[in-house]
Amino acid sequence: MALFTRQEALDYHSKGRRGKVEVVPVKPCATQKHLSMAYSPGVAEACMEIAADKEKSYLYTGRGNLVGVVSNGTAVLGLGNIGPEAGKPVMEGKGVLFKVFADVDVFDINLNVTDPDELCAIVKALEPTFGGINLEDIKAPECFYIEEKLKKEMNIPVFHDDQHGTAIISGAGLINAAEITGKKIADMRLVVSGAGAAAIACTNFYMSLGIKRENVAMFDSRGHINKSRSGLNAQKLEYATDKEYKDLADAMKGADLFLGLSAKGIVSKDMVKSMADSPIIFACANPDPEISYTDAKEARPDAIMGTGRSDYPNQVNNVLGFPFIFRGALDVRATTINEEMKIAAANALAALAKEPTPDYVCEAYGVDKLEFGIDYIIPKPLDLRLIEFESAAVAQAAMDTGVAQITIDIEEYKKELRERLAASRTRVNDFIESYDLGI
Repeated sequence: MALFTRQEALDYHSKGRRGKVEVVPVKPCATQKHLSMAYSPGVAEACMEIAADKEKSYLYTGRGNLVGVVSNGTAVLGLGNIGPEAGKPVMEGKGVLFKVFADVDVFDINLNVTDPDELCAIVKALEPTFGGINLEDIKAPECFYIEEKLKKEMNIPVFHDDQHGTAIISGAGLINAAEITGKKIADMRLVVSGAGAAAIACTNFYMSLGIKRENVAMFDSRGHINKSRSGLNAQKLEYATDKEYKDLADAMKGADLFLGLSAKGIVSKDMVKSMADSPIIFACANPDPEISYTDAKEARPDAIMGTGRSDYPNQVNNVLGFPFIFRGALDVRATTINEEMKIAAANALAALAKEPTPDYVCEAYGVDKLEFGIDYIIPKPLDLRLIEFESAAVAQAAMDTGVAQITIDIEEYKKELRERLAASRTRVNDFIESYDLGI
């Protein structure tokens, strides 16, 4: 059942102050002295300090807590290539989530650019403004080229959430599902339906967790990706196999793990029945998965099932990742988000799911309890401990791998994170309550 009507969603975006975010000063400007320090002549003191040492931009400006959410609107949610203007509500939405969940500020940058090199040139030129770049809703295969080029050319973290967010969250689920089923990830056979940005990135990440390339069967809209096919892009070619499966049903026989980032209803109950013991199914097509939770569990009660939906157990929700990953990366001034940081994030999420769930989380989701098991392998987004677990793990991994430019004490950092989130939420909630939108 829908939680809202179409008109309610439109009213949410248009009533009161239009859109979902605005810029709010964090320093007073109530006296002549304040005004003189905020702008001329006092601002020159900060300018001269930064001119002498560019790193002081992190001390005298908000750069260290500012992420640019960059998109050209070519692959927006399930809406496709709708353009940068139509994609802007999504980018503003990312700003809301960054702020509410991890106290990270955002400018959304919606570019009317489709040429990958031109887009890269624009984003690279914006580097002095930001502490990090979150690429969003850019179509494949250009998104792979854009991210890789920017990571090489920029000295701040660049992270394409459509790729790595889904990979990290579902990867956490895979870690816990393997523990519950007693299976070794290295022994699992994986079937992937979809070969776009998220599917490729998930499969790459699962390999970082232990999946073997020879145990992967990947499908796109034309069928199984194998070496007899022509016209494959570089990313698909990585997963082209000598073995050929005639269709998805053929590949699913005996498979341990299914990952779906494709289309509604393409997996049948019979396909699920044909999988190995205790199958793991991540059916993440939105808004409707490749097979519904109900159908999958009816076919195989022993299945561990995850989807992109909040009304089923084990939701693969990217908000579990990007706010906290950037929080940790920003706070140690990381120059990149590397594989070790992503693995640390997945392990932190997996660990949090094993902790006793606070009552406020259960109440928020209308359940009596949430306990680690086949229907709870991934934490809930409203668990306030996420920032402490995940951001600290990411920061530690950045320091351990030498990409952090500053060193922090992790135990002190965890305390600071808890206090910062509490203060930020109070500030944001007080501000929002000043608007009576009647929604």
